[in-house]
Formats: sequence, structure tokens, C-alpha cells
Amino acid sequence: MEGSVLLPVEAEAFVESLEIFALKDVGSTRWFRQHEHIEKLNMQAILSASATLDEYIKEMLVSHGKISVLVHEMILTEVWKQKIFPILCQLQDFTPKNTFPLYMVIHHEATIINLLETVMFHKDSCDASDDSILDLVDYCHRKLILLAANTGRDGNVSHNMQKAAGEAVLSSKEELQIQAGELEFNVSLKALSVLRYITDHTDSISAINRMLCTHNVPCLLVRLIECCPWSRCTAGSIEKHINGKWQKIPAEDRLKMTKLDGQVWISLHNLLLKEDCQRKYDFNSFNKSQLLKLRSFLTEVLIDQLPNLADLQRVLAHLAVTDPEPPKKELVLEQIPEMWNHIMRENTDKWKAIAKYQVKETFNVSEKDLRLQAQRLAQTYNLDMLENLLPEKPKCGCCGREATKRCSRCQGEWYCHRECQVKHWPKHKKACQLMMEANRKIQPGLCNNNKER
Repeated sequence: MEGSVLLPVEAEAFVESLEIFALKDVGSTRWFRQHEHIEKLNMQAILSASATLDEYIKEMLVSHGKISVLVHEMILTEVWKQKIFPILCQLQDFTPKNTFPLYMVIHHEATIINLLETVMFHKDSCDASDDSILDLVDYCHRKLILLAANTGRDGNVSHNMQKAAGEAVLSSKEELQIQAGELEFNVSLKALSVLRYITDHTDSISAINRMLCTHNVPCLLVRLIECCPWSRCTAGSIEKHINGKWQKIPAEDRLKMTKLDGQVWISLHNLLLKEDCQRKYDFNSFNKSQLLKLRSFLTEVLIDQLPNLADLQRVLAHLAVTDPEPPKKELVLEQIPEMWNHIMRENTDKWKAIAKYQVKETFNVSEKDLRLQAQRLAQTYNLDMLENLLPEKPKCGCCGREATKRCSRCQGEWYCHRECQVKHWPKHKKACQLMMEANRKIQPGLCNNNKER
């Protein structure tokens, strides 16, 4: 089938096979196979959405009831990264010959949130998530807290570790910690988009109550607008995080709204203007004072780019001169999220035991098994095939312009000129070295068929 990573019959087999794992099985051979399946499903879903083709991945996930499985596996990986990964890094007897399998576990959460971002754009995906919508709301809230606190920002972890290490060469485990920190930032940005789609589509009283009353998401979004973690000033230049990259913004485009800005404003519009939300939200003095901060950001330039914000501007103007009544107490049988609490409760006091088990049984991978994993991943990340399917030309990893040259070491990053490659090298070096380390130990020449994610 032209324009496909997966044929529909292959995709349906992958979707049907999706299953829930225990924490100790993360990184196992069976888990790794499912990771490959989700990677391919993610690629096909993105390609279908980008090229406006039939989004059969979304349809299959909905019809087979697998959205909740994806949410569970994403939260499971989140728990693994918080509880197990730090212990692995501290174990003196854990000196893996190759850190590639560990990196794939760290990357798993990013793969799933990417897939969810693509499919949750549609209302039927939101409806099909059933009770797991509450777990997804909580997950997004945790990630947005990280953004609002300005932690996990791309590059900060790497910079601080390098500064502490001085000129010393970082160990493989330290490099993995840097990678995990950088991925956390990107995952949090994807969670912002997922939350926006939930505010677009959900009719669940419990989900609305959780966003407005339990987590006070509107005030959290105000904080995000204030600190704008996807924008930064570097050496006098403004950079914004666009399409997964930090890109330098010309002076004439500095007031141009990015997709991430739009996601925050649309989420606020949904949460503050929908009738069900207005009835449930407590416009007390604190919340009112926070929301009124938005008025200074609602400029004519902004409203010209997103005209619906004129409605939000009118609501805020009315709020400034009135004191809305407190929300009515309603007797509602409210659902609560289960996944995070269940995983934590099931594994309490077992974190170190699980880490030691995985050192012995999971990440002590033989050269033969590692080679087989690499061969399968090489097929998953078939660069030539993917480049033929992509609707747009590759973009420079440094400046964002159209690129024609590829990193000769890892083959995973693109550049428009040699100057951009040299400038970007300090940031790209760690990822490039990690991929090269894995490739050298796995199979000579494999680097020409592997794609950095």
C-alpha cells in the first residue's frame, strides 16, 4: 500500500496484541516487541494525519478498545522512570555493556504520548478512552506542573551535568540521565496538546470536575502563559520550540503565535466558556485574580491570529466587574483515576527488588539478543522509506530551514549547511554518541539504517 509504514492487516494485528504489563516486565523481550509495534503504529498514525489519508490506526485503537491500554503503558513507563531508573543508575554492580535497551525504555513514554496526541484530536478517541480519561487528565496535569515550574526544560539538565562534570567524559548512565531530562521536556509539551483535545471533546462530568476543581487547570494554564517555557532568549536572540526543535525567531515573527501558545489559549477558552465548565468552576478571589492576568496578554495582534479569543476577552471583562456566585453543590457519584495509584500500591517497597531483577534478567542482554533487537529496529526506522513518505522536506536541526545534508555518524539529524552542523554539535553530540555506541557494539554498518528518535 503506497504511503504506508503498515498495511491495515498488519496494523490490526499489532493493535489487537496490545497488552498491559507489570512493572517488573518493562524492558523484557515481550515488552520490547510491543514497543516496536507501538513505534510503527505511531509512525503510520502521524503519516496518515499529515497526508490527510484514512486514519485507520485511530479507528482500530477505538474499535478494539485499546486507548486505555496505551494510557496505562505510558503511566507505567512514567513510574519506571521515576522509581526504577534512578535506582539502576545508583547500583554499583550495574555496568551494562550497552545502554541502548535502557534508552528505548526511556523513549517509550515519548512514543506513546506522540501516538495519543495524534489520535486524541478526534472526539471518538476521547469517548473510547472511557474511565482512563481521568488517568490521562492526571498524567497531563503532572507534566504541566513540570513546565509551569520551569523544570525539565530542554537542555538545562544537560548543561548542568556537563558543568558539574567539567571536562570529564560522562559515563553511559550519565548520558542516559541527560537524555531522560531532555525527553521529559518534549513529553510535557505533547501532554499540553493532549489536554487541549480533552477540553475540546470530553463530556465526562468527572473529567471536567477533575480539571476544574481537583487540579485547577485554568490557573495552571495562566502560569504557563506567564512563564512560556517553550520560548527562551539565547545570546540576545529569541528561540521558540517549534516542531520538536528550538528555532531562532526573526524579529518580525516574534509576536506570531506558535502551536503551543494556541493549545494553551484554546484550552482556556474551552474551560472558561463552556456552560458546564462555568457552572462547576469556583471563581473565588484567588482564581479571579489569576484569570484577570490574561487580559494583558489578549492583545489585538493575538486576537487577530485566534479570533475566538475575543469571546474570552469579553468574559474576562465581565468577570472584572462582577463577583460570580460560587458553584452549586451537586450530589454526583464521581469516578476517580486508578492506574497511577494501582501501579504505586502494587509495587510499594519493591522498587529496589525490581531494579535488581531487571539488572539480572532484563538489561543483561546478550550480544545475540541485542543484535536481533537492533535488526528489528533498523527495519522500524527505515530512513529511505520514511523520507519518501514524509509530506515535507527534512528540516535543519539548528535553524529549521529545509535541509539536504545528514549527520554522517548517526544518520538521524539533518542540516542545511556545515556551519549549522558545527553550531548544533554540542547539543547533538550526546544523542549521536549514544546511537553510535549502540551501533558499534551491535552490528558494523548498522548506523546507516537506524534513525534517532
